[in-house]
Amino acid sequence: MILAIIQARMGSTRLPKKVMMDLAGRPVLRHVIDRLSHASRIDEIIVATTHDRSDDCVEEQCRDWDVPVFRGPVDDVLARFHGAVRSIPATRGPVEAIVRITADCPLLDPRGVDRVVDEQIAGQYDYVSNVDPPTWPDGLDVEVFTNAALDEAFARATLPSEREHVTPYIRNNPRFRKSNVIHVPDLSKIRLTLDTEKDFLLIGRIYQALYRPGGIFFLEDVLRLLEREPSLMAINAVHERNEGYRKSLEQDPAR
Repeated sequence: MILAIIQARMGSTRLPKKVMMDLAGRPVLRHVIDRLSHASRIDEIIVATTHDRSDDCVEEQCRDWDVPVFRGPVDDVLARFHGAVRSIPATRGPVEAIVRITADCPLLDPRGVDRVVDEQIAGQYDYVSNVDPPTWPDGLDVEVFTNAALDEAFARATLPSEREHVTPYIRNNPRFRKSNVIHVPDLSKIRLTLDTEKDFLLIGRIYQALYRPGGIFFLEDVLRLLEREPSLMAINAVHERNEGYRKSLEQDPAR
């Protein structure tokens, strides 16, 4: 089984409650789930949220949508992922690989997800992503790793950044076999993630132009829109990629 885990919580420091913000009439998290469900390689989706009371609404919404949900630690997201995998009933079959998605990606491209999963399957890699190095727009990040790699990371990762961001232990360990899916041309300077009010303004404009209830649009459609209206890219151009991970690294003890 290929299991996709969407990590989602209400307590984001940069844009609180963003996963439940109304985007074109539906919560952001609902759009992420819907877009991910169009990836043909995904067998099951589960939302991993936290035990914090502020995330009660995330669990309630997922239950209403009939989407499985698991609750775990706030800061130890690695433990949250490990618990989410273990919560899948054995009757569903063994989990062979995990796809990590964050709920701040309402422009996630299902075809991109399938490309990363296909790469992992074809090469039998322990870890595959489209972010190392990044050549896809920020906000279309996909990581795929084996259950065995997750088990080892859960057992051995000790640094705060390794626990909070799930995959650094795997990415930085040379013993794991890794690959990266590259987008040509390099689109890494395009920011399509949701971390700030300006990001939300841009994404809202994109949805206004492209979204139709019950339908799906892809990265190619977004790129054509940005080509027609290049001024859109100026809306959130002041932010850096992976700001949250850089801040987490600052909390790691010096080696």
